[in-house]
Amino acid sequence: MAAAATARGCGGVWRRAWQRGGGCPVPAPRRQRAVSCNARDGAVPAGKSGLAPWVPVVGLEIHAQISSNSKLFSGSQVQFAAPPNSLVSFFDASLPGTLPVLNRRCVEAAVMTGLALNCSINKKSLFDRKHYFYADLPAGYQITQQRVPIAVNGRLSYSLCIDNKVSQMVTKTVRIKQIQLEQDSGKSLHDDTRSQTLVDLNRAGVGLMEVVMEPDMCCGEEAAAAVRELQLILQTLGSSQAVMAEGQLRVDANVSVHHPGEPYGVRTEVKNINSIRFLAKAVDYEIQRQIEELENGGTILNETRAFDSKLGCTVPMRDKEGKQDYRFMPEPNLPPLILYDAKSLPANMNHQQVVNIDWIHERLPDLPIVKRAKLVEQYGILPEHSFTLLNEDGLTEFFENVVKQTQMKPKKVIGWILNDLLSYLKQHSLTVKESPVSAFLLADLLNLLEKKEISSTAAKQVLAELWKGEGKTPLEIVKEKELELIQDQKELEQICQAVIDGQENEVMAIKAGNRKVLNKLIGLVQRETQGRSNPVLVKQLLEKKLLE
Repeated sequence: MAAAATARGCGGVWRRAWQRGGGCPVPAPRRQRAVSCNARDGAVPAGKSGLAPWVPVVGLEIHAQISSNSKLFSGSQVQFAAPPNSLVSFFDASLPGTLPVLNRRCVEAAVMTGLALNCSINKKSLFDRKHYFYADLPAGYQITQQRVPIAVNGRLSYSLCIDNKVSQMVTKTVRIKQIQLEQDSGKSLHDDTRSQTLVDLNRAGVGLMEVVMEPDMCCGEEAAAAVRELQLILQTLGSSQAVMAEGQLRVDANVSVHHPGEPYGVRTEVKNINSIRFLAKAVDYEIQRQIEELENGGTILNETRAFDSKLGCTVPMRDKEGKQDYRFMPEPNLPPLILYDAKSLPANMNHQQVVNIDWIHERLPDLPIVKRAKLVEQYGILPEHSFTLLNEDGLTEFFENVVKQTQMKPKKVIGWILNDLLSYLKQHSLTVKESPVSAFLLADLLNLLEKKEISSTAAKQVLAELWKGEGKTPLEIVKEKELELIQDQKELEQICQAVIDGQENEVMAIKAGNRKVLNKLIGLVQRETQGRSNPVLVKQLLEKKLLE
């Protein structure tokens, strides 16, 4: 397998996902076995059969909705959650005599995405009809690019943690087979109560980019990391908003297992996964299901499955043993798509009527991998911190705004944002944009801390008050709660002496050479002052009284 090597612990979630899958129609494992990917070859250790380790193989097909005001071949508007069948043109409804008109914006978005994924852009690509019958596909076929897609032979680099340790990351690469333009279908709404299926054609004809990844991954963690990196790239480019909750990024995962040195096993396809977390769970579960099935003497069916997020398992949808004949044929109503670069562009050509590959390439924004490197270089933060900043939508901008407005060093600021602010956001299931604590307020708070007007303990209390969103400034909260640092050194000395007088055993231990016990006394002084004492000054005073 071209990129089977994976980080240790990649499959550590397989056993957990398997155990949580109550109610799934699969055989139970006969004995507990910790399953993990091998760091070198991506293999799963041998099971009860005693045979060679299993090698999982995972390939992905990702459909990204192109960020465009209108559809791929019609002028109909693209809008999420519009009233049913309110955005349907005659062409979308496949009325006789209507013809497709290619959307230039969709072509440019596909070229941009292909360049960002290191693909070769085909200057001549073709459109095809893929025939199949379904109620939400009025024409009975989908216009796609089967023979010659717009982009081929790319690669995507992504990073993931080793043994779930953020401080230990490894970079991997998955090959991109192709990127093709195609239409989306409509949406079938099944009403089980009335035994009806209703069809909404608002989505019919919306432009999609299908990104086909080679089977270079071997577990859910790798698949999830690759899709997350692709999502960040699409959002950075603006070629797709890639909001999975709105169906703008949908993943099909092809999964199989085999023994080293043997041909790939029969694969199953898990369709329409709309969450990165669910993708990891679905892939891990499917790998474990196939291993258990084979070790119990069963066979794997070439079938399409769906992931049931409530049960935590995959369930059969339909078999693929009799391969469907899509009867691909050239799209007769669309000429070949011709693209140009600086060398091939005719001198007398109207630039408004062509797509120039080089012009698009020159205007590519900094991709996530470049942004991370710049964050590390500019602010001196750790590489793993740069990943967290980019992975949370809006967090990089929040961090940079705080840094601009505070005297505190970026290395300290990042700790407050990742350890404190982000934990509040996760706890309340809020995005960065929904945070009641703005970058200005956090910077104001950190300035008080940097000026040594408050302690770090008091700063955390102020942050908790700011989170309530009552409109108070950090300084107002400090004065209201009387959280200012004690500036009177004599008062602080008296408190330190009182703590020393009450801790005879600890004092004896310190004088005997056990300096670690000093931290306990510092903590007791902090408690006495309710966090209003400077720990550094307290340490100096205690050392002066005890060690001099």
